This record gives sequence, C-alpha cells and structure tokens, in this order.
Amino acid sequence: MHALQNDIMDLILRRNLDVGNAMPTESELCAELGVGRNTVREALKVLQALGVVEIRHGFGTFVAATSFASLGSSLAFRGRLSLRHGGQEALELVDVRQALESGLVGSAIDATTEADIVILDELVTAMETRAQQGLAFLEEDQEFHRHLYTPLRNELLSNLLEVFWNVYRQIHEEVGVEQHGLIESAQQHREILDAVVHRDKILAAERINLHFTGIRTHLTALGG
Repeated sequence: MHALQNDIMDLILRRNLDVGNAMPTESELCAELGVGRNTVREALKVLQALGVVEIRHGFGTFVAATSFASLGSSLAFRGRLSLRHGGQEALELVDVRQALESGLVGSAIDATTEADIVILDELVTAMETRAQQGLAFLEEDQEFHRHLYTPLRNELLSNLLEVFWNVYRQIHEEVGVEQHGLIESAQQHREILDAVVHRDKILAAERINLHFTGIRTHLTALGG
C-alpha cells in the first residue's frame, strides 16, 4: 500500500498537476498503476488523510492544498498520551519548537518594523492584564509568537509553528497552569519583547530559551 501511495504521488508530479487540479479517475489510475479499484480507493483515502489529495464525493479527486491538520492532530494526541508515562514526546515537541524560534529570532528581528513592535507590545500588555486577573491568555500568547515571526514571510515556518502551537495548546488546556505561572509567563514575553525592541538578537534567543525551559519544567513535573 505504501508503494502505491508513492506511485500516485509520483504520477501527480509526472503530470505536472498542481493544487486544485483534478486527479485521473479511479479507472485511469487502475489501468496506469496495474492495481484493482479497491486498492486504489484505499490508497487515495490514506493520501487524503495525509493531506496530499482531496476526495470530493460526486466530483472526483483533486490535488489538495497545503495542510498540516493531520500532522497537528497526530502530534497533539501523541504529546497528550505521553503525559501519562513521563511526557517524553511532549518534551520533544517543545524542543523542536524552541529550536525553531530561538534559531530564527535573529532573522525575524532584522525584518521587524516599528509597526510590528506596536502590535507585539499590545499583545504582551493584554497578557499581563489577564495574568493579574488570574486568566489564561492562550490566544494572545499564540498571536505573539505568530506575529514575532511574520516579518520573515516564510509560509512553511508559519505553518510549522502553528502546528506546534496547537499541539502545545491542547496539552496546556489539559494540564492547566497556576496563576503565578501566568504572571511569570507574561513577564517572560515582556522580556523577549524588550530584547526585540533593542534589536539584541543574542538576548532575544536567550530569553526565548528561558521561556521554553519554564514550559519544559512544568511538563516534566506533570510527567513525573
């Protein structure tokens, strides 16, 4: 089955099909790939789950737009499941997200405008206000990290960060956080922003790493 999935993806590339283009019919795929209709259908279902194709019942099968939904759902499930036995996979997800953010913050600072800084400051202020009230600020937190890297105009990076953030969000909502943790997190975001404002790339990376160390410590305590 895996070989057939690769054959179908190779066919898409050979025929120069692009996002939104119609795929060959099931009969055409069967004839070209030398397999039965049921086998082709099962392969297409798997490719749809992987975000490669989109099956529109009554219309046909099409090359799908970029989607990380299935990846995000799988990673979120694995991360949450791992909290029952040490949280190793959840910690690995934090490691990857930290590496992306700390490694690219310098380039992001180079591209950050004063208008970007105004938006980031408004988001941090909202975090601080909600933290003082004992309220979570997941939306503001997510938007801060998204906007911090928006100046890079890297769609793949944005999608990956979105995947990792949504995984973290589900884990966060499951385990919760105390009010003092909210205040500390808001302060860490303020310190990250201060480094960005002063265009201090090294300090910004250090503060991002410190922020993720706190997240990792929290998850480790839960997993233990």
